[in-house]
Amino acid sequence: MTDSIIILGSTGSIGTQTLEVARAHGIRVHALTASSNAEKLEEQIREFHPKKAALLSEEAAEDLRVRVADTDTEVLSGIGGICDCASDPGGETVVNAIVGIAGLLPTMDAISAGHNIALANKETLVTGGKLVTRAAREKGVKILPVDSEHSAIFQSLQGAPKNRAIKKILLTASGGPFFGRTRDDLEEVTVEQALNHPNWSMGAKITIDSATMMNKGLEIIEACWLFGVPEDKIQVVVHRESILHSAVMFEDNAVIGQLGLPDMKIPIQYALTYPDRFLCPTEELDLAKLGTLTFADPDTETFDCLAICREAFRRGGLYPTAANSANEQANAMFRQGRIKFLEIGELVGEAMEACDNKQDFNLPDVMAADRLAREFVMERLGLRPAQL
Repeated sequence: MTDSIIILGSTGSIGTQTLEVARAHGIRVHALTASSNAEKLEEQIREFHPKKAALLSEEAAEDLRVRVADTDTEVLSGIGGICDCASDPGGETVVNAIVGIAGLLPTMDAISAGHNIALANKETLVTGGKLVTRAAREKGVKILPVDSEHSAIFQSLQGAPKNRAIKKILLTASGGPFFGRTRDDLEEVTVEQALNHPNWSMGAKITIDSATMMNKGLEIIEACWLFGVPEDKIQVVVHRESILHSAVMFEDNAVIGQLGLPDMKIPIQYALTYPDRFLCPTEELDLAKLGTLTFADPDTETFDCLAICREAFRRGGLYPTAANSANEQANAMFRQGRIKFLEIGELVGEAMEACDNKQDFNLPDVMAADRLAREFVMERLGLRPAQL
């Protein structure tokens, strides 16, 4: 079990569940970061007594400094403060629960500091997979998956032969709230409808990504980097019950998967206790009570983000960054009521095609591609950066 953790994004869904696991097993919390929720971060500081905390918002950080002035926690601000927390030598494992490409820079700093990464931020590998995995190899640190699907794959590979003999990865998807709908059905869906996920309680951005199935497209790319397989060895299977979290088919056609109730504390805890297992603060699975599990192929015509992500990975270079960043921008604009639901995928595809690609790229190239993709989406809709 890891001795101490640094949580990036501690006030969100994954962050708060990570703290539940830490509380249950007495894992020391060395640093916490969030975007702007000073009130919730204050509560966490008073319970877990981290050495450092950081808020992205300068204003919120100043508020937090006043709130916790009677504690020993140092409060930092901005992306610099978050990266400072991520790389602080007192932490052993960094749990990256930040949403979006914003998680890339602190992940790179954490790896440079020699910390293992418990990764719930798929965009880190989508946009910087080559850079992140190379840095991790050079520093000898582990990248342990926290996404339920990737944790399931990781668990299914335990005890596999060294060459792993993977025939394919079966990456499960809930299908989101619009499974079975046609594009005509989705023309006028509302933000409220898209946020009504059938199984999981997640943040708004990820929930919309699940509704468009962009989330699954990003997870295909993440799986390619985590497990060293080409995208054509990853089969997406719609599994409405979210009980089989993913599986691996081996060369002999044997399939090994991981099952459990849809509760993120299981993959979070496994990333922190690997290779050991302990009691987990979650319910146990009763298969007899459940009764039936169902599986189906995804509708890639209606949910075009899946095919766009596959194509982005096949092209390589900065194409995945362009697709991801355009999605982050379009997703936010849908939630603000500025565009329709189906326009998300359309904008992502157009932005990817407009990408000024480089196959040999560095971190500044990734950040530049991120900015250009966002600007493309804004310009496509006649908006200026100051309007967002």
